[in-house]
Amino acid sequence: MRRIGYCLLFVLLIFAGHAAAEPPAALRRGINITNWLRYPASRDPAALRDYLDDAAIDQLKRAGFTFVRLPLQSDMLSLPDALTDAVARLQRHGFAVLVPLFPVGWNPEAEPAKLLAAWWSLAPMLRRFNPALTFPEVLNEPVFANDAAAWTVLQHQALATIRAVLPANAVVLTGADWGSVRGLLALTPETDTNVVYSFHFYDPAELTALGAYRQGLDSVAMARLPFPAEDQSACAATARTTGDAQTVGLMRFYCALGWDAAKLATSIAQAGDWARRNHANVIAGEFGASDKLASESRLRWLAAVRIACEQQGIGWALWGYDDSMGFDVRPLTGASRLDPGIMRALGLGDSNRGK
Repeated sequence: MRRIGYCLLFVLLIFAGHAAAEPPAALRRGINITNWLRYPASRDPAALRDYLDDAAIDQLKRAGFTFVRLPLQSDMLSLPDALTDAVARLQRHGFAVLVPLFPVGWNPEAEPAKLLAAWWSLAPMLRRFNPALTFPEVLNEPVFANDAAAWTVLQHQALATIRAVLPANAVVLTGADWGSVRGLLALTPETDTNVVYSFHFYDPAELTALGAYRQGLDSVAMARLPFPAEDQSACAATARTTGDAQTVGLMRFYCALGWDAAKLATSIAQAGDWARRNHANVIAGEFGASDKLASESRLRWLAAVRIACEQQGIGWALWGYDDSMGFDVRPLTGASRLDPGIMRALGLGDSNRGK
């Protein structure tokens, strides 16, 4: 009997060692509101206040989102009321809010001091809000392609700058290499444990962004790429829908990689393993796919990424509410319908009733 008990304990310990760490409760299901304080259509204070009305915010809450990632471009610090009003309104509706800094007009690699200066201005703006619902995010998608160690040093300095003003807030950190899974895996965790680590996921870019990193492609043909790409011959056949040699080559490259839900899950599992190994909380701060992509492939990809994150205990945030990689809602037109197919892919309910 004792031997059975020991065996059971051993099995439980193995299971516990592989169990996915749960993300903070507030950071389970998120949405990026991409153009409220990033490349705003107008800097008029009234227009900024009206960008998203209370009905639209309530709709997102009823849909099941728990947090909003609110990109803030650095030069918007000159309009502090725009940020504090937006955060206050979102939190009144029960949302946690991530505030990531987007460098506009300067390069953090060449001008690192500007990052620290920006946080000396920004951190005090967030001090008035509930620290349990307010998450400063050091920098969006740092690159540091040739010197990831320099980013580690700079991020540590920025964390110290933020912590001096916001001692109780969980700060969101990320790796270099555009904040990718690869960048996260190369990151040495901070000794400060009141932090959350973030990665962005758009793999493979040939599918999600229609290979936008390469100029002159036949985007109509690229949009026909299937997901999953399990049937190699059927996938390769899509390359015959264009006469552009460069596009044909890239489409065949995508097909040869055999992207499917399992391949996505393997990549995201690396982030989950890193989180468990380092006893850290990790979220996918951005993921999305072009609305030009064939609907079936797009929805399957979105669902596969969401499910893989949840299996790893990783919270996620779609990019975005008002961007073509997500819902593509245009708030200033008054249209706020959330695409039902995307909602199902995200595992969320229908909040469009009565619209």
